[in-house]
Amino acid sequence: MAAMRDPHTEHAVAPSDTPDLSTAWLRVFLDVARHGSFTVAARTLGWTQSAVSRQIASLESALGGAPLFDRLPRGVRLTEAGRVLVPHAEAVVERLHDAGRDLAALREVAGGRLRLGAFATADAALVPRAIAAFRARHPGVRLTREEGLTPVLLDRLASGGLDLAVVSTTGRAPLDAYDLRHLLDESLYVAVPADHPLAAEPSVRLAQLADADWISGSSRPEGTLLDAALRHGFRPRVAHVVAEWTAKQGYVAAGLGVTLVPALAAESVRPDIALLPVRDEGAPARAVYAATARGRSLSPAATAFLAALRDAAAKIPT
Repeated sequence: MAAMRDPHTEHAVAPSDTPDLSTAWLRVFLDVARHGSFTVAARTLGWTQSAVSRQIASLESALGGAPLFDRLPRGVRLTEAGRVLVPHAEAVVERLHDAGRDLAALREVAGGRLRLGAFATADAALVPRAIAAFRARHPGVRLTREEGLTPVLLDRLASGGLDLAVVSTTGRAPLDAYDLRHLLDESLYVAVPADHPLAAEPSVRLAQLADADWISGSSRPEGTLLDAALRHGFRPRVAHVVAEWTAKQGYVAAGLGVTLVPALAAESVRPDIALLPVRDEGAPARAVYAATARGRSLSPAATAFLAALRDAAAKIPT
C-alpha cells in the first residue's frame, strides 16, 4: 500500500468578495463530496485524513467560514453551502482539465493554430509541399496561409499577425531585424518564347537582353527580381506589368516579351517557353528564409512546420 502523505497546510485568506481559492482545495472538496467521507477521500488521494480535513477547513475559511459539510458519526454530508459550491467547483476543475488537455495538444502538435505567410513563388512548390507533409503528420493543427511581398509579411510578423513567414532577399527588406532560418539559395532563369534566338543557349547574361521588352510585376525594377538588370548597367524596358506567374508565362509564350523566373517557380513553367539560366557570377543567389519575430517563442507547431519546410527545400532543384 502506498505511504500516506501529509501535504503542507495551505494558508487560508481573509474572507472577501473574491476569495483566493486553491484548486487543490476544490479537488479535495469534490472527492469528499463524492465519497461522503474524509477517510475514503484520503485513501483515494493517498493522503492522511488530517491533511484532507485541513484542506477542507482552509476552503471553508476562504469562503467566509460557513461549513461545507456536516460532520456525522459516520462520514460527512454536504451542507446547503456545500451543495451550492459543488457545480462551481466542478466547472473550475473541468476547465482546468480542458486547459491541461489543450496545452498537451500544443506540446504534442495535435492542436492549436499556425498562421503562415509566404511570397508568391514560394507558393509554387516549396510551401504547398511543406503544408502537405505537415498536415499528414499533424492534422489537428489549424493552419492558415496568406500571400504577400516580403516587406508586407515582415510587418505582419512584427505586429503578431503571423507566426512564421517564408521570405526572400528580393526587395531589400530589413531582414536583420528578424530571426531567420535559411532554407535555400535559388538561381534565376530568363523565360523566352520557344522560337527566341537565344532559346537554344545553355545560359545567358542579362546584358544580352538589354534591348528586350520585359514582363514584370512592377513598372519599376527596384525591389523586384529585375534589380539584377540594374547591376548589369541597364534599365529594363517593362512593356507589360503582370502580377501572376501563370499570366507572365502566357505573355512570354505569345512573344510579347521575356521575364525572370526564380528557381522556386521553374518547375511549373509551361512547355512552350524556354528557360535559360542567368550567368551572374558577381551577384549572390536569392536567399530564401523562414522568418519569425525576434524575441518571440516558437510554438511547437511552428517548430514542426520549420522541419517540414527544410525537408521540402532540400528536394527543390536550385
